[in-house]
Amino acid sequence: MNSNVKKITQKELNQVFLRSCTLDSGWNYERQQHINYCFTMIPVLKKLYSDDPEKMKRALHRHLEFMACTPHIVTLLAGITAAMEEENANNPDFDEQSISAVKTSLMGPMAGFGDSVFWGSLLTIAVGVGTSFASQGSVLGPVLFFLTINVPGFLSRYYGLKIGYNSGTTFFANMEKSGMINKLSKAAAILGLLVVGSMAASQISIEIPWVIDINGITTPIQEYIDWIMPKFLPACAFVLVYWLLGKKIKTTTLLLLTFVVCIILSYFQIL
Repeated sequence: MNSNVKKITQKELNQVFLRSCTLDSGWNYERQQHINYCFTMIPVLKKLYSDDPEKMKRALHRHLEFMACTPHIVTLLAGITAAMEEENANNPDFDEQSISAVKTSLMGPMAGFGDSVFWGSLLTIAVGVGTSFASQGSVLGPVLFFLTINVPGFLSRYYGLKIGYNSGTTFFANMEKSGMINKLSKAAAILGLLVVGSMAASQISIEIPWVIDINGITTPIQEYIDWIMPKFLPACAFVLVYWLLGKKIKTTTLLLLTFVVCIILSYFQIL
């Protein structure tokens, strides 16, 4: 075995994992997450290029380029680029430009997949679970919200780094070739829609207080509506708010408007 071969150890991978948790703390509008992505990769770069200042300088410049990826899966990309940096350190014929090219080509699909799973679906599920318990006065609300969004996030960071490093550039290409990415994205979108629908039914409470008097027998109008379609009014409210969001109305404006409308309708006993 060649003693001059430079090899990344578990120590550097652990440091990359811990540093990846800071990815969004140095965000800016020009290159977005580039500062902290470079910070994440520094343990690997020091291990590989500590004896070559010029290569170290070029590597730092590479990882200070534009970066935009979902924080929960960025370690998969970090593992892939770490494997490429290791090859670059040991192979004088390796094309350094390919590292930036691979990173740029992968960050878009990875961000699309990661955003749909973590921000589009898992966050919605976490909010639904947490809100359900919190609305009943249970301390489990914030605890379950925190665990639901963070436990999968940290697991994906940890194992994503290992998979990315061990598989190199072949992992994401194989997943895309097999169609697994599209299937997982579709499943996450369906699950997210189910959670949103259940939240609209369980968290929105709208009832009409009017009654119908027939031969001395009074029946609330709400009962007739529920016979036709349970939770019809909450569904209408949800669709209305969603439509207004599509018209580019700010969420703060909608929130204040909802407060005002609810107070007025409740005062006049319309709802």
